[in-house]
Amino acid sequence: MATVSDVKDEPGQPPALTSLSLAEAAQQARSREQIITPFDVSGGVDEQGKPKAIDYDKLVDTFGSQRIDKPLLERFEKVTGHKPHRMLRRGLVFSHRDLNLILDKYEKGIPFFLYTGRGPSSDSMHVGHTIPFEFTKYLQDVFDVPLVIMLTDDEKFFHTPKLSLKDVYEFTIQNAMDIIAVGFDMKKTFIFADTELVDGGHASAFNTNVREMGKRTTINQIRGTFGFNDSNNIAEFNFPAMQSATAFATSFPFIFGTDAKKVAKVPCLIPCAIDQDPYFRQCRDNAPKMGYLKPAIIHSVFLPSLRGSESKMSASDADSSIFLSDTDKQIKKKVGKAFSGGQDTAELHREIGGRTTVDVPFQYLTFFLEDDDELERIRVAYEKGEMQSGEMKMACTKELQAYVGGFRERRKAVTDEVRKEFMRPRQLVFRGMPDEKQRQEARSRRIKILEEELERLKRED
Repeated sequence: MATVSDVKDEPGQPPALTSLSLAEAAQQARSREQIITPFDVSGGVDEQGKPKAIDYDKLVDTFGSQRIDKPLLERFEKVTGHKPHRMLRRGLVFSHRDLNLILDKYEKGIPFFLYTGRGPSSDSMHVGHTIPFEFTKYLQDVFDVPLVIMLTDDEKFFHTPKLSLKDVYEFTIQNAMDIIAVGFDMKKTFIFADTELVDGGHASAFNTNVREMGKRTTINQIRGTFGFNDSNNIAEFNFPAMQSATAFATSFPFIFGTDAKKVAKVPCLIPCAIDQDPYFRQCRDNAPKMGYLKPAIIHSVFLPSLRGSESKMSASDADSSIFLSDTDKQIKKKVGKAFSGGQDTAELHREIGGRTTVDVPFQYLTFFLEDDDELERIRVAYEKGEMQSGEMKMACTKELQAYVGGFRERRKAVTDEVRKEFMRPRQLVFRGMPDEKQRQEARSRRIKILEEELERLKRED
C-alpha cells in the first residue's frame, strides 16, 4: 500500500494534503487502540470505525504478565488438592505475575495473605463486580488464608468531581455489605475503608508504608503509568502509594503481629481485574527497595457490557449492567435486549448457526454456569443452529436470576452489626498467625493509640 511519502503532492495542493494522504488521515481518525486503565476500559475501534472486542492476548504482551497455561493449572490442582475454579478452567482468570512462587511457598507451608478491593462508585454493585470477589472467596477457601479487602472511598472522591465524601462513604457502607454477602469467612477477613482506617487510629504502620512507597515513586512514573497530566489533582498522584501499602503485611500489625522483620516476609497474592494492574506494577517496582517481597497478582477478564464485548459493565450505565439489586423481571428484560450473536432470521440461524464468540448471553453463561458439560452442549447447539437466540437468552436469564436471587437471600442476613465486625481492626484466625505474646503486644499497641486519640479529643474540647 502506498503511503504519503511515496506519492508526490498533486498540483495546487499544500504539502502532505494529497487525496491519498487525506484518506489515510481519515482512516487513522476512525481507528483507535484499546484503552485499559483503572479509569477507562474500551476495546478500541478498527479502520472502518467498528468497535473491537478487548484483546486480552495483546494486554498480556503490553503489560508483560504471563498467561495461566495448562501446566500451571495442573500444578495448582496438584498442590491444593482442589479442582480449579470455573473461571480458571475457562480462561476467565487468565494472566498472572508470580502465581508459581505463591504455589512454591504454599507447598513449603509458608503462609501468605490475599488482598483485593473495590472503588465504591455506586450504592449497588453489579454482577461484574462480583467476579473478582467470588474468585477471591474460592482462593480463601482453598488456601485457608487471611484476606484484606480495601474499599478506596478516598480514591473515588479524588477522581470523581461530582461525588462528595458523604456520597462515597454511603456507597462504601452498602458495597461492604454486598461484598460480605459473597460469603467470606469473618474470622479470616478484614474489610476497611481508607478514610476509616486512616482516621480511626489504626493506620500508623499503614501510613509508614504509604510514605515509604510515596518517596520512591516519581511524578513521571505516575504520569507514564496512569496517563495523568497537569489537570489531575495532587491527591490522585499520591493515591497509588495508598493502594500499594495494602500489599504489605507490615501495614496490619493487628493481624500479622509486630515482629516487622518476620512479617515483612509474608507474601501477598492479589486477585483483580486486569485494569488494576498498573497500580501493582508500581508497587512491584518499589517493593524490593523497601525490603519487601513483590506481591503476586492474578488477573481476571471483564464481564462484557450487555451491549457487547468491546466494553465492560459499568455502574454509571444502568442499561449496560445487571445489578445485584435487580429483580427477576428487570434481569429478564435486560438480557432480552443484550447483544446477540444470532443471525438476522430464524431460517438463516438454523442454516449457519450463531456466533458464541460475540453473543453476550453465552458469554455470561461462561462466567456463571458451573456445569462444563452443559456449557459445551449449549455452545455446540447454538453454533450448529439447533438453539435459537431466544433460547440462549432464556438459559442466560435463568442462570442470572438464580445467581442474583442467591445473593439477595445472603444479603438479607448481612446486618449493620455484621458489617461493623468485618470492618473492625482485629486479629484474624489463620495458619501461621502470631503467637499469644505477639497478639498481646498488638492489642497493647492498639489500646495506646486509642488512648492517645481520646486524650487529643479531650484537649480539643
